[in-house]
Amino acid sequence: MEEKSLILSDDQVRKKIKRIAFEIYENNFKEKELILAGIGSKGHKLAELLTQSLEEVTNIKITLIRINLDKFAPTQSEISLSCDIADLKNKAIILIDDVLSTGRTIAYSLKPFLGIRVKRIETAVLVNRSHTQFPISTNYTGYELATSIKEHVEVHLDEDQKVVYLM
Repeated sequence: MEEKSLILSDDQVRKKIKRIAFEIYENNFKEKELILAGIGSKGHKLAELLTQSLEEVTNIKITLIRINLDKFAPTQSEISLSCDIADLKNKAIILIDDVLSTGRTIAYSLKPFLGIRVKRIETAVLVNRSHTQFPISTNYTGYELATSIKEHVEVHLDEDQKVVYLM
């Protein structure tokens, strides 16, 4: 059995999410609408939590969407959105994922947005491992974590407990 080390407790994860929400608001306070696009299941869950936090501090309309792709084989899978792409025209979009390692997932998640004109695209992650192999950086980061490429970061965003482990 792999040994897990607790990196962020439930309280710490909740505070990181709230801080990211405030940063998003500070950088987008003039927007009428923000699109939060969660990547896969964990990215979408983090986007839901950020939506809740943003709605507590702003009246900006927040639209939550999901980017569906196979994170392990993004070139072999279809990348789709949970909304009509035309609805995103000239909007400010924030791509959200739980962990940034190589940048591959976020890079492939950009594909649906390349065919339309958007106002801007930003990125937010809970944990940035900084092993980027793609020219991807984050605008909003909850926690910077120096790890070896062999280590694994596991994020749990369950209803009752939100924690991050290093394995």
